[in-house]
Amino acid sequence: MNDVFADLVGQSDAVATLRAAAHAADAVVRGDEPSSSAMTHAWLFTGPAGSGRSVAARAFAAALQCADGGCGDCPACHTTMAGTHADVRFVVPDGLTIGVAEMRSLVLRAAGAPTQGRWQILLVEDADRLTEAAGNALLKAVEEPAPRTVFLLCTPSTHPDDISVTIRSRCRVVTLRQPPADAVAQVLTSRDGVASDTAAWAAAAALGHVGRARRLARDPQARATREAVLGIPRRLTGIGACFDAAEALIAAAEAEALAATGDLAEREKEELKTALGAGGTGRGTANAARGSAGQIKDLERRQKSRATRAQRDALDRALMDLAGFYRDVLTQRLAAGVPLVHADVADVSRAAARKWEPEATLRRIEAVLACRDAIDANVKPRIAVESMMLSLWET
Repeated sequence: MNDVFADLVGQSDAVATLRAAAHAADAVVRGDEPSSSAMTHAWLFTGPAGSGRSVAARAFAAALQCADGGCGDCPACHTTMAGTHADVRFVVPDGLTIGVAEMRSLVLRAAGAPTQGRWQILLVEDADRLTEAAGNALLKAVEEPAPRTVFLLCTPSTHPDDISVTIRSRCRVVTLRQPPADAVAQVLTSRDGVASDTAAWAAAAALGHVGRARRLARDPQARATREAVLGIPRRLTGIGACFDAAEALIAAAEAEALAATGDLAEREKEELKTALGAGGTGRGTANAARGSAGQIKDLERRQKSRATRAQRDALDRALMDLAGFYRDVLTQRLAAGVPLVHADVADVSRAAARKWEPEATLRRIEAVLACRDAIDANVKPRIAVESMMLSLWET
């Protein structure tokens, strides 16, 4: 691997900002007076899903620990990118929230001096999942940072719903944009060995989301789920069909989430039972088994939270595919002359464009987006999806 920023697709402005900051940070480490104010102790990476927020934050962490500003070849770069550097701590929430106890512990550890690297770095992916108490714990640390501590936070936006105004005001914001589809396709071809035509299709269908494009290019189940979602508009022929479509969509999201997390959950449970002495026959085994029940229950609680998040993420991807279809319908009706998201079903969206007025298509898009908002507000996904299907049918 050469250069830690190589995987950050289509973000030249952000990379330039981060390189300048890493250069200024190197001067601080050497004890020199930095030539610019490019470096600060708290950073906020924002941008739409798939823009590479966490990729940018991790690459920047590696550049800060590297004496050459992120060469990609030294031990500091390798360990940071792999998530094993002793002075870089990653907060990647398994569940729906990041709790205050976890944040207090991480903040306390991050306040110490670096042990092996040049900086103590706390990188919080999905900082929008911080509970209010966890956010307050982080805010206190950001307000009074240790001299060699850096905080890297990732959120979809700077909106107060995603990050508190007080934390936002103490961070330098790096705004990432949606990568262009051709840049994503080039990455799939050059780094993943995907055929050029498949890469171009996957990049367009994923709306520039690198991870989603890679999944579509490689995973037949992801492609099958997408095909089922794009068939929904034709299935909505009555009330009963609406509920059937909702059931199918929820089931597909649950199946995708189970495929992503099921094996991990079983492995975690078996490893914990083994660590707690399961299957042992020595003295005290019975008492140890009784004492382990609480730990197993806690693991199951965390696994359930992770599975719920995985289901919601899978459902959200499906909803974005559906919104993309209606966007294509509107594009064709208005002869906008822009590339289609789902070019492989252009005939279907073209036929719909001939039947639906632009206002009706816009209402359908709004129904899909309203469903996403309802799920974000903790409305039960099944209820939100059923309501959406009825709105799509009635419009």
